[in-house]
Amino acid sequence: MGWGNKIHNAAEKLHGKGKATAGGATGNERMRAEGKGRQVRADLKQAGEKIKDAFRKH
Repeated sequence: MGWGNKIHNAAEKLHGKGKATAGGATGNERMRAEGKGRQVRADLKQAGEKIKDAFRKH
């Protein structure tokens, strides 16, 4: 996985975490759900990149 992808995925996960926290603090369920969705999406992207890397090494 390239450094650019790692940084992008980490930034997206952090953004999602912030959005989920803000949504929870304000009682805005839609914002909280969007934040959780961003976190999951970032995790899936990172997992996909790790799988690609595993196949490239062999």
